[in-house]
Order: sequence, then structure tokens, then C-alpha cells
Amino acid sequence: MSKLLLIDDDQNLTRLLSQYLEAQGFETVTAGDGKAGLRALFQHNPDLVILDVTMPQRDGWETLERIREVSEVPVIMLTARDEETDVLRGFSLGADDYVTKPFSFAQLSARVHAVLARIHRAETAGPDELVQRDLTVNLRTDQVWRGGERVNLTPTEFKLLVALMRRAGEVLSPEELVREVWGPQYAGEVGHVRRYVYHLRKKLEPDPDHPRYIHNERGFGYRFIVE
Repeated sequence: MSKLLLIDDDQNLTRLLSQYLEAQGFETVTAGDGKAGLRALFQHNPDLVILDVTMPQRDGWETLERIREVSEVPVIMLTARDEETDVLRGFSLGADDYVTKPFSFAQLSARVHAVLARIHRAETAGPDELVQRDLTVNLRTDQVWRGGERVNLTPTEFKLLVALMRRAGEVLSPEELVREVWGPQYAGEVGHVRRYVYHLRKKLEPDPDHPRYIHNERGFGYRFIVE
């Protein structure tokens, strides 16, 4: 049974959402603000965090930054705004998905299932390592190394890198990457690929403006370069 941590100051929402998710087979823990959410993260070690952006004391952005300092747990952000700047900010801070209020509980549950499923696929895929040039990806520990330096990726960034490295040298369309990394229910959201490639390059490439690893084949998709 997967454990979910819900961090939101709307007590009525968290109560009803907890009831719904528990009926779906999840275990839930709730917190009413960012500080309490961080305490619950350490205490309960959840499999996934659902995090509201607008909260007192410590908002969702600050809370996400703190979570990413200590954990790679997948995080789904909840927000009342659907502006591109907010979406990009969430992804840049390490969010794995982004759901805009108002949303249906069924929609959020489907997103939770999708994020957990892709993390599980990344953890269980073999062989244990992928190696390309000076990059090493350990599929058992979810660690990425460039030379002797550890590169810290979010679960979704890790899954995207694995998808590209498994088919190194091939051009993968955004549609293919969305299906493989996010799942078929995200088929219309190819913008996720562009955003995540951007942030993956910032962490992975010595010079993101002149990428060595992930190239954009304009009009076709993305390719992991093999020397």
C-alpha cells in the first residue's frame, strides 16, 4: 500500500481527499502547512507528496525547495493558477506533476497512479546500469554520476534520462517520450517534455547552451548523443 502525504491548509479539502484516496487503496497522512508537512515527511516517509502552493507560514514553493534538499520523493503540486511561469517554476524546483484547482478527485488519483507507476518502472528496469561516455545511471539505486560527481535528479528527470539513454542515438519524438515517461493518459501534454529537457540539461550539461548529451532535432524530437 502506497503512503501519500497531503500538505494543504484547506482542511475540508484534505479530509475529503483523504477519504477518497483511502477508498482507492492508499494510506494518507495530512498536514495543514509547510512546516507541519516537513515534519510529517521525516516522520512518515511517504511514497508521494501532494503539495498545495498557497499556504501560510511556509508556502508550497519554499516547502518543495526544502523537500528537494533532503528527499527525492515524487511531488505533485496543487495550484489555483495555470500560468506558464508557475508551471515552469514548479518543474524547476523539482515537482513531478502539476494539477490546477479546481480538479476532480478522480483526476488527481489518476495522476498519483501515473507518477507512482513510472517511478516503479524506473526502479525495476534492468540492467542495473546504463553507461554512456562519462555518464553512469544506476537503475537499482536511482543514482546518476557524471565522472566522479553525483547529479541529483528528481524521479521524473531520472525517468526521462533513462528513456533517452536506453535508446541512445535514436531520435525520440515528444509523443514517444510522454507515453514512456509520463504514461498514455498524458498524451496531449507534450509540453512536459520540453520543460523537463530544459531542466535536465541545466543539471546534466556542463554548458546547457551547448549540450553534449541531449540534442534537440528540430521538428523531430530529442536524441541522446553517442560518441
